[in-house]
Amino acid sequence: MAALTSSHCAARSRAPRARGAGGQMEGSQLGACPVHPWRKMALPFARSLCLCRLGAKRLGVAGTEARRGISFKLEEKTAHSSLLLFKGDTGVKYGMVGLEPTKLALNVERFREWAVVLADTAVTSGRHYWEVTVKRSQQFRIGVADVDMSRDSCIGVDDRSWVFTYAQRKWHTMLANEKAPVEGMGQPEKVGLLLEYEAQKLSLVDVSRIAVVHILQTDFRGPVVPAFALWDGELLTHSGLEVPEGL
Repeated sequence: MAALTSSHCAARSRAPRARGAGGQMEGSQLGACPVHPWRKMALPFARSLCLCRLGAKRLGVAGTEARRGISFKLEEKTAHSSLLLFKGDTGVKYGMVGLEPTKLALNVERFREWAVVLADTAVTSGRHYWEVTVKRSQQFRIGVADVDMSRDSCIGVDDRSWVFTYAQRKWHTMLANEKAPVEGMGQPEKVGLLLEYEAQKLSLVDVSRIAVVHILQTDFRGPVVPAFALWDGELLTHSGLEVPEGL
């Protein structure tokens, strides 16, 4: 396995204070990330060094041997206590209450403050495509992150994760807590992501047209993994897919 980089960001986002009609987050809360009431009960763990060592031992690595892209499951050891995995660890659902952290196995890899989960397979090269089915979720984030990103941070908040976020019926890109609008994408039922490692690109794909809607320029410095965060509903992942013709 290639050596893992250690990149963290001190930036954080605040938890949402209220919901609007239909369970949507209001106003200034768009920049916030999924948070859970147990966040203040986080246990002190060793961080980046242990994450690098554990990641090197446990993560699979996807290469460029075939046209078929990365095949992954969601890694339960990284899932925040508010998240429940299902369907053979290919789907994730959000629970407002979730599990009490003290009842979970002590694990340095688990996200402690934000409702985030990472995949179990890292990418170090090649072009990879996967899809996400959205079920009853009005606010979520999908993208990729460094394998050793801080477990006290959230995808999109630091500068070592690259995500597309959906909230209040609008899409945005998000990097280092900065957002930019994405046009031409409506209410999602299923979306695609195209990762081009050497080209340093992550693209949002409209699966109904098999067309790239927006390209997010990245800055990969080491292995990255698919990453997910959500406030409500469910996300179901579909991996091991070939890169569609024309992309």
